[in-house]
Amino acid sequence: MKLERIVTSTNEKFKLRFLAMERSLRATGCDVPIWVIPYDQTRFDLPPNAVWWDLPELRQFLFENQATPLTPRYYCLTISNYQFVDADVIFLRNPSVVLSEQEGFIASCGHWNNPAHTYTADSLKVLKKITTRWPARVFNAGQFACDRALYTVEQLKQTCLDPLHAKTCFNFDQCGTVLLANLSGVKISNLTLPPVNMESTWAGSYEDDNFEEYWTDESRKPYLLHWAGVTWPVPVDRLFTNFLTPDERQLWEKEAEERTLKRRSLKNRLRKVRDASRNFLREIGEVRTPW
Repeated sequence: MKLERIVTSTNEKFKLRFLAMERSLRATGCDVPIWVIPYDQTRFDLPPNAVWWDLPELRQFLFENQATPLTPRYYCLTISNYQFVDADVIFLRNPSVVLSEQEGFIASCGHWNNPAHTYTADSLKVLKKITTRWPARVFNAGQFACDRALYTVEQLKQTCLDPLHAKTCFNFDQCGTVLLANLSGVKISNLTLPPVNMESTWAGSYEDDNFEEYWTDESRKPYLLHWAGVTWPVPVDRLFTNFLTPDERQLWEKEAEERTLKRRSLKNRLRKVRDASRNFLREIGEVRTPW
């Protein structure tokens, strides 16, 4: 595969994540352009060799079908030679080099070991009809690459509208991406499986400060790290914050503190609901019937 572009999606809220991702990419020596799908209307000035990218026809189609906000990542399925990443990713190795020996649709996550959240009840029926090895063909929709266009815009629209696919494609962006890739018939491989056996690309896999000990074999070192579903902080966070300026790091720490406070507030509210429910059930249990 000849990598021609990185595709991502972001907005003003996730600007710091995007900037760290962009800088980490350039630090690996990769100079391909970055195409940025706008998550919403809160755009910001992009660095050199990065452009906002939208497909109005598909955007309108997804809006009319009340699709979830992350489904514009489906744009990627109409182009070739790209690497898609969510904004909460940093690159550790040059993706142009890593992907040069690959072909077809390339995943790099560990969802084959835990396929939860990669399918719906409807899409699982389809996946099982394609192959008994379907867990090896599911993936995280925040990190994938492909050397070919899988659909034209019209083909993509018609596939999403199929009654067997519509609920999945419009309501669950990750499950929809997995389903659409599998329906296309493209070869799907995963770099964390043989023959590459790459170490985990998920930041949550590295719980100790000595995480780099897993990366002594350069050929198996992950070429990116993804913080999908990870509760900050974790030891590998410093690889992310190293790409922020002092002012940006201060802003990041402030945002991190605010996220922590929100999580604590949510936990307190949930605890109160739980305690109230227990008290209510206890009171009901103490009421005796007259017979």
